[in-house]
Amino acid sequence: MSDHATLTRLLDEGADVNEVCCGLTLLMHAIDLEGDSALQSGQPIDSALTSIVLAYGADPAATAEGGKSPIDLARSYDHDMAIRLLDRFLTDRGRDAGSAGT
Repeated sequence: MSDHATLTRLLDEGADVNEVCCGLTLLMHAIDLEGDSALQSGQPIDSALTSIVLAYGADPAATAEGGKSPIDLARSYDHDMAIRLLDRFLTDRGRDAGSAGT
């Protein structure tokens, strides 16, 4: 699915943002679609799907079957925008976990 409005509507209606399908999380499917689409089309890579899924609470540290992480997948596509987004969400998540006991 590359229709941003449809993805946003489905997530807003309660679709599980951390669902695993075909061995990949929804976040990993977004990264894969963005990377593969850019490779096949020759167009610049985009991070809109990754951004939407992260905004709806996707776990940036969740791994797929085989232990591959979203950041591993983003690196395999040289998807720098997704890598920066994931780093930001992982850093923010670590900060939130560290302040939970205060």
